[in-house]
Amino acid sequence: MKFASKEDIEAPIGFVFSVVSDFDALERQVLRRGADLQRTDTLSAHGPGMSWTATFPFRGKERKADARLVAYDAPNGLGLVSETGGLFGNINVDLVALSPRRTRMSIVIDLTSKSLSARLLLQSLRLAKPNLTRRFRKRTSAFADEIEDRFYRQG
Repeated sequence: MKFASKEDIEAPIGFVFSVVSDFDALERQVLRRGADLQRTDTLSAHGPGMSWTATFPFRGKERKADARLVAYDAPNGLGLVSETGGLFGNINVDLVALSPRRTRMSIVIDLTSKSLSARLLLQSLRLAKPNLTRRFRKRTSAFADEIEDRFYRQG
């Protein structure tokens, strides 16, 4: 199952990439939402191989998710893979400079299942796909607005 969203952002591509790849800020955001997050790699610089493990409550059970950065192409985008209980996700963020001060951000999440319980979860997500797509696009739009706000606040 695939979710996709595109947003045009009034900020240069380098600035947008710096916000999208600010993993420390993203880690803090995950922690604020109630998950326990641990960085599991020993890399000192950003790049492929960075990895995290998160534990969070979902549908009344404690779940564990692993994520790994597999692509890091500054300032054009990045890619992550994640796995939780047989549900695999590929997350790609692509950035395209439309002008020196305007960037198009495309986010695609592709979910696949590798176990029976993950297939059942994915099937229930398919039934709710219109609502989930609307929520995904709303969050992506809010993130784009936040990037623009940061750009205008900084100078």
